[in-house]
Amino acid sequence: MEAPSGRRDPTRSEDVTPAARLFESLRHLYEKHRLRMKKRWDRDLPFDELLFDRFQRARNLGFGEGSSVYHNSYVYGDVKVGRSTWIGPFTLLDGTGGLEIGDWCSISAGVQIYTHDSVKWALSGGKLPYERSPVRVGNRCYIGSKTVIAKGVTIGDQCVVGACSFVNKSLPPNSIAAGIPCKVIGTVRTDDEISFHYHQVPESS
Repeated sequence: MEAPSGRRDPTRSEDVTPAARLFESLRHLYEKHRLRMKKRWDRDLPFDELLFDRFQRARNLGFGEGSSVYHNSYVYGDVKVGRSTWIGPFTLLDGTGGLEIGDWCSISAGVQIYTHDSVKWALSGGKLPYERSPVRVGNRCYIGSKTVIAKGVTIGDQCVVGACSFVNKSLPPNSIAAGIPCKVIGTVRTDDEISFHYHQVPESS
């Protein structure tokens, strides 16, 4: 039976548009990769994260062996990352002033690291330039989710920074720090076993 005059029969292959065929191919590709990811890692990810390998992206960026960076992470400028470091989703790595992250670090979801700011540029109506200063994160550091690290900061080896912190001053090695602005609240000790020691921060008057 033919379709009514003036109407296309959607069941006929010649009536399927290129856009519809492309959509069906993409849907099939998505389902294939989604099921594979679910079976192997018990994860459900956005389409782009299913298509692009985070370890390969890290290799493309020249990061160290075993490091990974999610496809939805913004990376620009001179960013150097060591071995076996995990860069979480929705992160921002600004290397326009020089950014170095060491080995065995965990940069949690939503972390933003800046090596420049445009404060003077904005206030001067563009008469003054952006200010830039490098940031270094040492080896074996954990940076909690949604933390912001400002330009010019150095975070020593084996530090823990709590979630939602604003780091605008350098932290010595083995620090446990948190807050807005970030303050040292404890230390990490490494003997035969790693231990964490917190100390009370005096409340401001």
